[in-house]
Amino acid sequence: MLVSYRKRCAEFMRYLAIDLGAKRTGLAAGDDVLRIVQPVEVLMVSRGPALMDALAKSIDRHGPDALVIGLPINMDGTEGAAVTDAREFGAAIAARVRLPVHFHDERLSSFEADQRMSQSGRTHREKKELRDALAACAILEAYLAR
Repeated sequence: MLVSYRKRCAEFMRYLAIDLGAKRTGLAAGDDVLRIVQPVEVLMVSRGPALMDALAKSIDRHGPDALVIGLPINMDGTEGAAVTDAREFGAAIAARVRLPVHFHDERLSSFEADQRMSQSGRTHREKKELRDALAACAILEAYLAR
């Protein structure tokens, strides 16, 4: 029994989830064994080269084996321009950091983040600062549960 546990632990995957935003990008980390996901940080950087640089540094710091990027699919299940942007961003970051990228539906992840914080006693500003990282948590939790 101990051997199978060690074997499984040796094969675990660490993930970093990314909730892309125009001005803020939330990050969350977790693995596929314990399935405990935690918010990591919110990058207060607009999309573009500066965000790529900030993400590369964060990825290096957290050492994931793969990335999970939220796909902003429309509520009716269709894919719009934002999904195309997310996929292009995923391809660019994958090429930069040389990690596999997985995509996962992010519908209602921000709503879930708001629900988690609704009774937290945090100020509006504190909630705003944490919201994107909690949305990334929701994306990664859903990805790991699939």
